[in-house]
Amino acid sequence: MLKSLVPATIAPPFARYAHGVAGAGVVVTSGQLALAPDGTVPDGAEAQATMILANIDAILAEGGTDREHVMRINAYVTDRAHMAGYMAARDAWLRDVTHLPASTLVIVSGFTRPEFVVEIEVTAALPGAA
Repeated sequence: MLKSLVPATIAPPFARYAHGVAGAGVVVTSGQLALAPDGTVPDGAEAQATMILANIDAILAEGGTDREHVMRINAYVTDRAHMAGYMAARDAWLRDVTHLPASTLVIVSGFTRPEFVVEIEVTAALPGAA
């Protein structure tokens, strides 16, 4: 059985999709952008990545898992200059995790709005399925 994940504590999706889906022993998230519930977007890659990862925590929790069970991180930045900020936020998010997930970082030409400079998606195992 699949469960759509749309936590009430984060900004809703831009269209007809869920922030994540739980099922078949995993939680997968849609690509997450740094949009606060009030519509604001923080400045800078590190601030955006920090907000995104906090939102991912909410999605994972709604799906019954957490960052300890993340298997893969896919991240996208709009310029090499944003890599360091993204990596600082990611490394802080993973600081207390006992294993390290697989990770990919790709430089892309842009997102739906020019103020977005980072997008992150994760795949996590459900406890007991890992």
